Amino acid sequence: MRYGYYLNQPKGPDPIGALRDEITQLAEEGFTSAWLANIFGLDAITALTAAGLQAPPIELGTAVVPTYPRHPAALAQQAMTANAALGGRFALGIGLSHQIVIEGMYGYSFERPGRHMKEYLDILIPASRGEQVKYAGETLKADLRLTTPGAGFPVLVAALGPRMLKLAGTVADGTVLWMTGPKTVADHVAPTIKAAAAEAGREPPRIVCGLPVCVTDDPDAAIRRADEIFAVYGQLPSYRAMLDREGAANPGNVAIVGDEKTVRAKLEELEAAGVTDFVGSVFGNRERTRNLLIGAAKG
Repeated sequence: MRYGYYLNQPKGPDPIGALRDEITQLAEEGFTSAWLANIFGLDAITALTAAGLQAPPIELGTAVVPTYPRHPAALAQQAMTANAALGGRFALGIGLSHQIVIEGMYGYSFERPGRHMKEYLDILIPASRGEQVKYAGETLKADLRLTTPGAGFPVLVAALGPRMLKLAGTVADGTVLWMTGPKTVADHVAPTIKAAAAEAGREPPRIVCGLPVCVTDDPDAAIRRADEIFAVYGQLPSYRAMLDREGAANPGNVAIVGDEKTVRAKLEELEAAGVTDFVGSVFGNRERTRNLLIGAAKG
């Protein structure tokens, strides 16, 4: 299992410089990847490209870019440009986002999200390979061919439900998860996406699993803290469904917390469940937690 790290949206007068410094440190510490969410701060693709150009080689990924606000060919062009600039080190994670964001904030319809994602990938995947795309779906259309350098980067879908996991396994390179515990990965995510990939004759998919992590001697306090920090994810329907599958009342119940021995055991459980890449979102005892992840990354 490879080890990555969630980057925080930096604050201050030089956010790109702050990202560059953190990516540099992660590369020097032995992490294989660094991931940035695209929410309402920095544009993740632009920021990772600008910062990554000034940092040592490490995979840089988005977790995730919402699909609705960008036409798939426009996103393919942007991602290809990033991949060209980064020398082939870019990974594009995309997701539907949530109805409250897409309808309430952006003003798009969130009807038929499964159909939307299928059609999005039908355009994005071939466009990102530089292929001619002539497509007329129910929600999206395209008739073009990109000549952008940087073709050939992994596309990962934030897939949680069965339909999305099958789609990710059939046409994409894997999935990028959040708030999804080991039981759900083992019983639901891994078998569904792996079966879809095998049926399509594709390579085994990546399962990139992001979870909050904190090495501590007071796990109960850490769980309460995680419940506070990540409370919104217990309310969003897609994540709530994964928590329910896990038997987790709140986000803190899937956070990886405990002393070094306990946290290492939980990471091993994720690997046994089928996770190929663990991405830690450190939310407490930063130095102690990071040291454990550094040790795990180095084997």
